[in-house]
Amino acid sequence: MDVVLRGRVLLPTGETRCDVGVQNGGIAVIGSVPEGRVVELADDEVLLPGLVDTHVHVNEPGRTEWEGFASATRAAAAGGVTTIIDMPLNSIPPTVDVDALAVKQKAADGQCMVDVGFWGGAVPSNLGSLRPLHEAGVFGFKSFLVDSGVEEFPPLSRSELKEAMAELAALDALLVVHAEDPHEIASPRGRRYADFLATRPRRSENAAIASVVELAAATGCRTHVLHLSSSDALPMLTSSPVTAETCPHYLILTAEEVGDGATEFKCCPPIREEANRDALWEGLRTKAVDLVVSDHSPATADLKTTGDFGTAWGGIASLQLGLPLVWGEARTRGFALDDVVRWMSLAPAAFVGLSAKGAIKVGGDADFCVFAPDASFTVDVARLHHKNPVTPYAGRTLEGVVRGTWLRGEPVGDQPRGRLLRRGDA
Repeated sequence: MDVVLRGRVLLPTGETRCDVGVQNGGIAVIGSVPEGRVVELADDEVLLPGLVDTHVHVNEPGRTEWEGFASATRAAAAGGVTTIIDMPLNSIPPTVDVDALAVKQKAADGQCMVDVGFWGGAVPSNLGSLRPLHEAGVFGFKSFLVDSGVEEFPPLSRSELKEAMAELAALDALLVVHAEDPHEIASPRGRRYADFLATRPRRSENAAIASVVELAAATGCRTHVLHLSSSDALPMLTSSPVTAETCPHYLILTAEEVGDGATEFKCCPPIREEANRDALWEGLRTKAVDLVVSDHSPATADLKTTGDFGTAWGGIASLQLGLPLVWGEARTRGFALDDVVRWMSLAPAAFVGLSAKGAIKVGGDADFCVFAPDASFTVDVARLHHKNPVTPYAGRTLEGVVRGTWLRGEPVGDQPRGRLLRRGDA
C-alpha cells in the first residue's frame, strides 16, 4: 500500500475500527493491512468519505472578485469537501454553451485544490440546442423560474420550462431548478427582515414546485428542486419522483434571529421561521429531502453588507463550514454521523453519478475527511478561506472540527491537485 489510514472509519455499513489501504489514489483494501506507511488517527477522530457539494457558485471568470477557483476549492478542502460541482451563473460568460464551458474549464485548470465538475445552464436563448453542452460533459442543466439576480442568466417561463424538460428528457439529462414563482414575489426594500421575508412567501416556492412536479411528470424529465426552504412543499415532493435538496442555512438559521439590517443573512429563497426549519429536519428524517449542499453564493462585502434587504446580494457563503453546521444541529435532533454523511457525501455523489465518490469502499477514490465530532470551535472570519469572508455564522460556536482532508490518497496541501470532472467519470 502507498499509505494505510488506521482508526475509526465510517463505512457504508456503519462505524468500525479498521485499516484503509490506499494504492494509486484509490481504496484498495479495507480491514487489516499488515504492510504500508501507517497514518494513525487520533482517538477522537473518525475517517469520513470526502464530502461532495453539488451546489457551489465559484463565479470565475467574470466575477472573480466575488470568489474564484483557488479560494473556493481551498475553502472546500478546509471543510472536508473533496468534490464540488460549479453552478453555471454568476461567472461571465455563464455556462450556456460549449465555448463558455471551455472558458470556465480554462479558468479552473491548475487552480483547484479539490475535484471540480460543472453544471450547464438552460436559458431562453439556448433551448433546442442543449445537446452539445450535454455531450461536452456537464452534469446537468440549471434553470431559474424567477429573476436570477444577474442579467446574463434570464429565467424560463412555464412554456420554456416545459420545452427544456422535453429536450432534456430525450437526452436523459438532469434538470435542476430554482423554484420560485415570480407572480408571488414582490420587490423588497429597507432594513426590516420581516418585510423582506413577506416579499418571498412560502406560496411562491409552493406554486413553483407544484408546476415543476406537474411538468416533470408530463415530460419524463429527471428533475431536482434546488435549495428547498418551504416545508409546505414536502408532501408534493414525497409523492413525486422529483428530488430535492436543502442547505445548512435553512437547517440552522431562523427568521426570528435575523436582525434589521443584517443582510449577511439574505438569501433567496429566504431563511424562514423556526417551525419551518423544524419541519425541514423532519423532511430529512422521512427522506422527502434527499441531500444537503451549501449553495455557496458569495459576493464582495460592499454588495453583501448594505444593510438594505432590497439592494444586498442574496447569497450565503458557507462552503468551509457546512459539515460542523449540520452535524452540530443533527446530533441534537437524534441523528447519527452516518446520516450527515449520507446527506452530504453519499447522496450528492449518487445524484450526479460519481460512483467513485461519496463512500469509503474498495475501488473508490481515496478522498477522505478526518473529522473530530466531539471537538468544537468558534467561527472567526479571519480564518475562512472564502475570498470575501462575510458570514452570518461569525462568532458562533460549532461542534465538529475538520482536522484533515485527503484527495486521492494524499493530504490536501499547498499545491493544486484537483481534477476537472466530466459527467460519466467514475
